Amino acid sequence: MRMRRVVVTGMGTVNPLGNSLLVSWDAAKSACSGIRALTGIDAEYLEWKVAGELKQFHPQDFLTLKEIHRIDLFVQFAVAAALMAAEDASVDRKKLEKGGVFIGSSRGGISTIEKALKNLYSRPVRKRTRLSAYLMPATTISMAATQVSQKLGIKGHCLGISNACASGTNAIGEAYRYIKHGYADLILCGGAEAPISEVCIAGYGSSGALSRINSQDASRPFDLTRDGFVLAEGASILMLESYGEAIKRNAKIYGEVLGYGNSADACHQTVPAREGEIRAIHAAIAEAKLRPQDISLIYAHGTSTPIGDRIETEAIKAVFQDQAYAVPVSAIKSMTGHMLAASGALEAAFALMSLKEGVILPTINLREHDPECDIRYVTELKNADLQHVLSHSFGFGGINAVLVFRKWDA
Repeated sequence: MRMRRVVVTGMGTVNPLGNSLLVSWDAAKSACSGIRALTGIDAEYLEWKVAGELKQFHPQDFLTLKEIHRIDLFVQFAVAAALMAAEDASVDRKKLEKGGVFIGSSRGGISTIEKALKNLYSRPVRKRTRLSAYLMPATTISMAATQVSQKLGIKGHCLGISNACASGTNAIGEAYRYIKHGYADLILCGGAEAPISEVCIAGYGSSGALSRINSQDASRPFDLTRDGFVLAEGASILMLESYGEAIKRNAKIYGEVLGYGNSADACHQTVPAREGEIRAIHAAIAEAKLRPQDISLIYAHGTSTPIGDRIETEAIKAVFQDQAYAVPVSAIKSMTGHMLAASGALEAAFALMSLKEGVILPTINLREHDPECDIRYVTELKNADLQHVLSHSFGFGGINAVLVFRKWDA
């Protein structure tokens, strides 16, 4: 069976840097930070008081009031990003109907569940009211994909993927495989997350994963003073399409998906394993039919956790060996915070924009280099001749997902 080439023809996002692809891309090029003091929840009794929240997001621009009341924020974010990606791709409704939707989320509708339980248990037992009939469907992981399918009339393959922080990257990778092997011509794919809730912040904080630095520069990937990630929210959705169909309709093409690596550490719930990350990176590069020295840039997982950044650095060194100090590495979460499933999908979108414009985004807040994280981290916007970009995502449970993108030469 002949494998098909897969290209990206549309992208949409809402994230702490902006509520569209171009606005957030320009903010990232300007080294802006989307991290601010928490406003969406009462942080008075929380130790962790900053987050990457969306600003001036208006769901009514994408959904009816009835829909807004019946679905969680992560679904609203997914719909907004998907509608923008579909519009960007300029796919007609008839063709879209035969497509698919794959959207990843780690926490799903946890904010809505938290609010419902608070309301329920704040009353005496005899006065508790019944929960909303929409609570369960509104908060399930798959609702992001199914709501997008309803809004756009997509009737093909539909998957909700939950692979922790790798979910969005896995969704893109699986969509790539489906199209490559001929199961679909186009798929909207990516990640969506709305985890800014007391239970998530306190939960991640109690595990030791969150930064205790309550300032805008708290997310410090690869910096010696880093002490954890900053929780964030948002969504990023890409339109993947077979090369043949995209060319046939004269579509705008951002770049090509060349490879996808997926592996499990089979080791620990929260501590990453270098060997698992190495396997995923090698698998993605091998599927792309490239060598490590062919990679022009790495967008790292780079969450700002002490052990995570060190292990990722070690994995890069093991894969790239003599080239490890030559390939530039950047960490976008320094600007956005960690959007869990949505981060990998946004990093994929920014990887494609980097290829398109020939620029490398900076890692901000990297001022004091960790001696154990000593490879070529980029701290200022740079122009570069980029051909192939690697994008890493590594999640709790030891789930690793890596994508390779190629510059599109029309």
